Amino acid sequence: MNLRKFCCVSVILILGIALTSSLVFASHKCKSCDSEDWIPQRKGCTVIIVGKDASVDGSVMTTHTCDCGVCDWTWRYVPPADHKPGEMRKIYHIDQFGSWPPEKGLKWDVYTKNFTGLEIPQVPHTYGYIHGMFGYMNDQQLAIGESTIGCRKEMENRTPTPKFDITMLTILAMERCKTVREAIKLMGSLAEKYGYGYTDTGEMLAVADPNEVWIFEIMPVGPLWTPESGKPGAIWCAQRVPDDHVSVCPNESRIGEIDLNNPDYFMASSNVISYAIEHGYWDPKSGEPFNWKKAYSPKEGSALSTNGARGRLWRFFSLVAPSKKFSPDTPNMELPFSVKPDKKLSVKDVMALTRDKYQGTPFDPARGLQGGPFANPNFLPYGFELNGKRYRLPRPISVNRAEYVTITQSRNWLPNPIGGIVWIAFGAQDTSCYMPFYAGIKKIPDSFKFGDHWTFDRKSARWAFDYVDFHTQVLYSLAIQDVRKAQEKWEGMALEWIPIIDKIALELYKKDPEKARDFLTNFCINFANNVINAWWELGDQLLVKYNHLWIYDVKTRKRKPLKFPEWYLKLLIEYNKLKPEPEKKK
Repeated sequence: MNLRKFCCVSVILILGIALTSSLVFASHKCKSCDSEDWIPQRKGCTVIIVGKDASVDGSVMTTHTCDCGVCDWTWRYVPPADHKPGEMRKIYHIDQFGSWPPEKGLKWDVYTKNFTGLEIPQVPHTYGYIHGMFGYMNDQQLAIGESTIGCRKEMENRTPTPKFDITMLTILAMERCKTVREAIKLMGSLAEKYGYGYTDTGEMLAVADPNEVWIFEIMPVGPLWTPESGKPGAIWCAQRVPDDHVSVCPNESRIGEIDLNNPDYFMASSNVISYAIEHGYWDPKSGEPFNWKKAYSPKEGSALSTNGARGRLWRFFSLVAPSKKFSPDTPNMELPFSVKPDKKLSVKDVMALTRDKYQGTPFDPARGLQGGPFANPNFLPYGFELNGKRYRLPRPISVNRAEYVTITQSRNWLPNPIGGIVWIAFGAQDTSCYMPFYAGIKKIPDSFKFGDHWTFDRKSARWAFDYVDFHTQVLYSLAIQDVRKAQEKWEGMALEWIPIIDKIALELYKKDPEKARDFLTNFCINFANNVINAWWELGDQLLVKYNHLWIYDVKTRKRKPLKFPEWYLKLLIEYNKLKPEPEKKK
């Protein structure tokens, strides 16, 4: 390709990127587009769930992809504490989607300004835990992953009357509970007594301990509820995932028919069925069994009918249990609660699942024109409107707007401080790196505690990963190969080291638990800092290597032009009506 033609194509490519960004921005402002499949919404988190007998090593696993794009991404560690008799615990409204300019104070410094007026008796001892937008794991190996599922509009309660939102419930569970069942009963009872809602609608939590994992779903009961009514201020239901099964929640209610006569697999609020009858969501005379999700959060569509906008549920099951041959045309409401995977899953397998982008399916967002000449699956991540018509686009498990992703492991063969691990990856799944943090740590890196979407800061860990992500997007199919090499190196190193760290920590724990915790803290912080430094360096390398849309070879100190795919060049010739240079006369 001659220089003139290359420059022309480069300009068109850059303009194309700008046009794509403008379309996304336009869809962002569309007031009439109210579906979560349509524009950026609060409903954006994917949760993967693995029972202990469905995992390679016997650990119970959950994940949480915090898909927001504008939310607070900071993390904090809260140490265990003893409390005096008579102490009270203040309850705050904590908007999971809220963030503030750094000069006004970080979220976890200013949230105490939103005191609900409610105080409940403090417990003698609260457990230590780490949290981001939600509480993720405490020092008892209790772990949580979250996904917004929504509910019927008339059930929402946006008034400040309910004192609990989902974030506050997870924090109380972290502080007070050792097991899944304790946590579910605590969160359910607090929500029933004091009300649930305000900033939140229907929510799902995957709640795990070293022995089991449950799906807990909770919803408000309408804006007219008051504590004086004597009625529950929330409605909730929970179902246990069989130990040899896996499940997923892609912003859709997952609990169907329930059997409250089987308390080993089902729990629910006292109004779980009566509320549906009272509001006409289910008729006991219909002959149809009561179905939780159909009553309170019904959603239509399948992977195929929505062009992959609601395909995460089908995609997950097709990946973990391909032998069952789930059809993308099966309505999501008809897909199973959980499945036994064809093979047991490792942590590495789960990492790969969180990065899935429908590769090899008709819903692959990198295919054809949408992905551009360099097969970027992150172009036009939302649906759009043109000439008064709406167009849905695929929504994969891995999206480019994640604040962070977590994978929790709860392992019953190790003491709690060693058995629990939270893997944290800041930013988009495809360009970030998982870093392990044991449940027994005493602190987290300072760089995790601050940062903001609108203020670039090299002292904030998250920006290191966004820095790499930014330099990956323009020439995605080339740059992502460099990123994957770095992921394989660092994540592979961590996975290889964990059994060794476990063994050393266990030997220390038997002699002195505090020394074991110190050892784990130092390992986690040092490893994370090394990864963060490596990602800053990777971002610099990508900038140099692909500078000015050329390829610069550092070793040879030479550069070469990019090679564009033929299909793109043919479209360019056709659309821009380009004429070939006249052949030279011989």
